Amino acid sequence: MRLLPADLILATHALFVAFVILGLVAVLLGKYLRWGWVRNWWFRLAHLAAIVIVMTESWLGMVCPLTEWENRSREAAGGSAYSSPFIQHWLHEILFYDVDPWVFTAAYTVFGILVMAAWLRVPPEYPQTKKKSKRI
Repeated sequence: MRLLPADLILATHALFVAFVILGLVAVLLGKYLRWGWVRNWWFRLAHLAAIVIVMTESWLGMVCPLTEWENRSREAAGGSAYSSPFIQHWLHEILFYDVDPWVFTAAYTVFGILVMAAWLRVPPEYPQTKKKSKRI
């Protein structure tokens, strides 16, 4: 029970990663399957902002705040923290593959460029402003 906060942060982090990756897949698939929701302005803006945050952290050499919070929560509960950033840790755990941090920076940047290209190729629909009727 003491690790619950850390596990909740881990789940949030995993959902964030899934949103970034699956969001691009959904946009590209949605264009061809004519899913209108993939052009939603707010969804697309949140998706673009998410990858821009990841790229910026990577370029600046920052550790993701979610990783830091999870590590602190795990250590406070008597557990052990990650020895590397979240994505690197789990890729290593899943694939047993270790690469230099610059590879992740390059991958995040390429992925960000793909998201921006999707923004141009499958442009979002801007929210319609409702016209207010004048009452007399």
